[in-house]
Formats: sequence, C-alpha cells, structure tokens
Amino acid sequence: MKDILSQIIEHKKTEVQAQKQAIGLEQLREQVKEQLETENTPRRSMKQALAQSATGIIAEFKRRSPSKGWINRQAQADLIPPGYEASGASALSILTDEAFFGGTLDDIRTARPLTRLPILRKDFIIDEYQLLQARLAGADAVLLIAACLTCEECATLAEQAHALGLEVLLELHSESELAYLSTVAADMAGINNRNLGSFVTDVANSFRIADRLRQQTSALLVSESGISSMETIQRLRAAGYRGFLLGEVFMKHSSPAEALKQFLQSKIQPHV
Repeated sequence: MKDILSQIIEHKKTEVQAQKQAIGLEQLREQVKEQLETENTPRRSMKQALAQSATGIIAEFKRRSPSKGWINRQAQADLIPPGYEASGASALSILTDEAFFGGTLDDIRTARPLTRLPILRKDFIIDEYQLLQARLAGADAVLLIAACLTCEECATLAEQAHALGLEVLLELHSESELAYLSTVAADMAGINNRNLGSFVTDVANSFRIADRLRQQTSALLVSESGISSMETIQRLRAAGYRGFLLGEVFMKHSSPAEALKQFLQSKIQPHV
C-alpha cells in the first residue's frame, strides 16, 4: 500500500526550503518579535476550551484529502470557521497544507479576526520556521505528529512552540509512540484514528490505546478522525477523551456549520 505520509514529508521539506529562500528564518523571527511586543490580545487556550466544553468538538476546515480528493473545493475561510463557532464548536482546526489538502496559511489569517475560538494550525510541521508562520498567522496551537519526527525533534519543536505562546497537540497513532509522552511537553495528546500510510480510519484505535494513554500523561486527550456520531463521542468521553476532531463529516455538506449544528442536536443513545 502506498505510503502517503512519506510523500507528504518529502514534499514538505522542499516546500519549507523554498519558503526560507523567499523570507529568511531570521526575518521571520524578527516579525514574530515585533508581533509579541505589540500584541494586546492574549492567546486563546485550546486545552482550556476543550476541558470546559460539554462536547469538545474541534471542527475542521479542510478542502480535500489525499484519500478522498476534493471534499469541498469552494470552501471559504471567512464563512465556515465563524459558522462553526455559531453552531457550537469548541475549537477550530484549519489545514494549511496546499499540495495535499488544498489549504494555506491565508485560511487562518482570514478566519482569525472572525472567531473567538482557539485555532489549531494543522499541518506536517518539521521545522521551527512553520511555528513562526503559525504564530504570525494567528494560530493558538500547532499539531506535532510523532510519525513525522524523532522524539528529540518533537521535544525541541514543542519547546519552541511554547516559547512562542503556542500550545501543542501531540499526535500519536500507536502504542509504540506513547514513549514520546515522557519526553515531549504536550498540552494535548491526540490519537489519530487514521493510518497515515494508507489514510484508512478506524475509531477503535482510540479505544485500544485509551487505558495506557491515561496512565502515561496528564495532557488533555483528543480523538482524531473517523468519528461520525454523538454516540461515539459519548463512548470516547467515558474512555477519558475530552477533545474530538471532526472534519469530513461536516465539510462534505454544502453548509458545514449547519451539519455541525444538526450533529450536536442528534439524539445521544444511552451507553450500556
């Protein structure tokens, strides 16, 4: 089976190098320094927003995926993220990878002044440069994927993210990656139910790892991908999760915000 993640990371390395040639790392650091000195608005805490929420929905803005192709090609960042907030989302995830997901940092820049929700920059982060970009664009948190990084690389990026005032969602896929939790200072620990090699989803992955995850970290737990019902969210909450990232289930509709509203209003069956 074709390993999509390897393709994405190879492309990302080339992409970041090209971006550095256009705007140097030191120049970007200076821009962030100026932002930090003049900014009056505090960062929004994604961890706190999820912990205090009754639903914990992280609604995702995503136009396409490597496995499904275009999901919502014409999706507008000035409409959908604020619509998600109005419909009851607790936080936002915005895809900023263009080659494979059809997103850009402009989507965060567009959405940021239109919503009070914390925004996660969801991308394949491999370099400090991308953290600086996230800070400048207005993100409140970043995703670090264990499958993309060594434990040491991940720990360094998490430290750099925190120095910029960004929270960290550390994404894990298997029990073997739980070792990252002892080294990486993560605010949130996410279990991705999507195999990043094949992009096949199986929400049972979150349940399989839940017990060991709770034992090894005090980070807020997030279940990502493959969730399609409030009943599943209820079961995941019982297993210890407090954040639930959903994208395609909303984005495939003509009005993702309305789809979220209906999702939250759906009857939750008692869990026995």
